[in-house]
Amino acid sequence: MSHDLNNLLAPRPSERPDLWPWSARHDGTELSLGKVSATQLVQSYGSPLYVLDEADLHGRANVWATVMAEEFWDGYGMGGGSAYYAAKALMSGRVIELVTSAGMGVDTASLGELTLALRAGADPDLVGLHGNNKSDEELRLAVSAGTRGIARIVVDSIGEVERVARIASELGRRARVMIRVTTGVHAGGHEFIATAHEDQKFGLSLASGMALEAARKIAAHDSLEFMGLHAHIGSQIRDLEAFAESASRLLSLAKQLADEGVVCHELDLGGGYAITYTGADPQPLAPKDIARTLAGAVREACEKFDLKVPHVSVEPGRSVIGPAVVTLYRMGTVKDVPIEGGSRLYVSVDGGMSDNIRPALYEAKYTALLANRVSDAPLCLARVVGKHCESGDVVVSDVALPGDIHEGDVLAVPATGAYGHSMSSNYNMLTRPGTLGVGMGEPHWLIYPEKLEDLFARDAALNTAELVEEK
Repeated sequence: MSHDLNNLLAPRPSERPDLWPWSARHDGTELSLGKVSATQLVQSYGSPLYVLDEADLHGRANVWATVMAEEFWDGYGMGGGSAYYAAKALMSGRVIELVTSAGMGVDTASLGELTLALRAGADPDLVGLHGNNKSDEELRLAVSAGTRGIARIVVDSIGEVERVARIASELGRRARVMIRVTTGVHAGGHEFIATAHEDQKFGLSLASGMALEAARKIAAHDSLEFMGLHAHIGSQIRDLEAFAESASRLLSLAKQLADEGVVCHELDLGGGYAITYTGADPQPLAPKDIARTLAGAVREACEKFDLKVPHVSVEPGRSVIGPAVVTLYRMGTVKDVPIEGGSRLYVSVDGGMSDNIRPALYEAKYTALLANRVSDAPLCLARVVGKHCESGDVVVSDVALPGDIHEGDVLAVPATGAYGHSMSSNYNMLTRPGTLGVGMGEPHWLIYPEKLEDLFARDAALNTAELVEEK
């Protein structure tokens, strides 16, 4: 097995700025984030540590909000455009403040996410609720929020239409709803398959007529207001033809509805826009180019079907938060392991799959940079692994690192903003790392790190009346 180690070397921020937060710098001696060295961040705040560049996040959110408003400006004969932050990628009160102040709405998918968004000050008129199995409690909050309820409840089944109608009627409200449609278009990575992709838990089938039936049922309820159609076609998408095809199929349904007197006011084309994870990845598509391509595709399809162009929205999450976060680890055990054709350096860090499950779950690829110093030592093929009792606990499967790395060194893994914290766990009773904000003043906690006491507080056997009294 042979590897070109130079191709496995993590690029510095100046070499691939798309991989790192805006404030990331390498001065030839060490990495800094928000003008604070990686060494100082770990010494002051501990590790593992998620470091979020707040200015980067706010800037990326503002770019998305701006390009959607510009490309779908009604002065161009369009119906307006907006961007909703897919909060499942990473959510906290401060994150919501940053993306909403930048002009984005918020897309939620649970009671917790919806509650947090509203408590953090998100305008209910710019909040959506997704989910294939929404509870009555979630729907009640969505319908009762603000003066009109949230902007849209994206219904996922025929049965949900009836449940939302009932709850809205009970609350004396008219709920605004959209339909999640499975269009038969699926995209991800470098693949584009414009064939049926119906075998999934989300959405109502376009091909079978279920989506049309749901729209008819919504139109028949006085307690429901039909807002439009939604589709999500995949993740890490680089081929915009897939979005154009999905938009065309959604608008073919909008045409059927228009012929029956039901107007589609909004078209939500979802998210899934690719970002950079390693130096081998191509440059990501610019939001401006994405919005312009979508605008052209929607305009063309509306002309084809003789429809007025609706309001168009998108739901970027990963592409907003992903590059804004870097995870810092302390290195522990380092050992050389013989493999076919050579050897591999196994570098253990003080976190792992509990703070980033994606490599184990999806075989996701990341890279890693020695952050606290530079080295002239020859490069070695390395694998960065976590400290969990699991052979699949891999942080970075293949990376080139200096051969003199040792215990106590700091390792930086970029592009961990999407789903690192959101999918973190307490496997092996490890505490989850905190998220530190930089780039807007002094470093400060956005999400506090867990302590062992936080874990034990939920253990009934450790919290009997006797133990509580002793404490």
